[in-house]
Amino acid sequence: MFKLTTKFHAFVFLFLGIFAFSQEKKQFPNVSGLLQRIIPNMKIDSWLLIHKSYGKDNVLKQVGTVKDYTSPSSGFNIGIAEDDEFYYIVYSAGGKTEYVTNPEELKKFIGKADDVQEAAVLAAADGYIIDEEFKDMAGNYSEDKSNYYLDLGKLTSKECPYQKKHYTLTVNKVSGTITEVKDNGAYIELYNKKCTNNPRLLKIEKKEEPKDDPKKKPSRSRR
Repeated sequence: MFKLTTKFHAFVFLFLGIFAFSQEKKQFPNVSGLLQRIIPNMKIDSWLLIHKSYGKDNVLKQVGTVKDYTSPSSGFNIGIAEDDEFYYIVYSAGGKTEYVTNPEELKKFIGKADDVQEAAVLAAADGYIIDEEFKDMAGNYSEDKSNYYLDLGKLTSKECPYQKKHYTLTVNKVSGTITEVKDNGAYIELYNKKCTNNPRLLKIEKKEEPKDDPKKKPSRSRR
């Protein structure tokens, strides 16, 4: 009886430990922090990760020495960024200097997702966002033995209303691919005065000008 009870308790603790591990959510670092953790699956000699803001380059990560490169006029973003800022990667391979300036090139540079950070970056390259202002909704993850579970956002409308939705992406650890996407609904829905479909906007009824009563004739003034 004692052995049976001991085994039962051990099973319960093991189950609770696995359950707690799978349910624990951790927040992603900021966008620049995520990008600094990527490891290229390509065979390259050296590379730089650069953040360009208002025309100024800031080197965030340097592996080896890349010579003779030109700062591009456009790049990629994996979060919500200002109009005048972006990231780009410049790398040297086989004696040639190459650039990563768009999401497709970023996906090729990373290759298969080797960890949860790379999985988040690849998902962002497909249109999802790591929302640094709302990490509880769209910037965190949990995991179990088989999968990562990424809570990410997506900008679904820039019109009325401005809207962001959040999703839970299941990413298989072995293949590094997204196997399931769960839509969790909108977490931001912003209206402004120009939005005619604003449910909170008070309807202003235009007052109609009083019409003349045909039965009433204008009174004549006495002379």
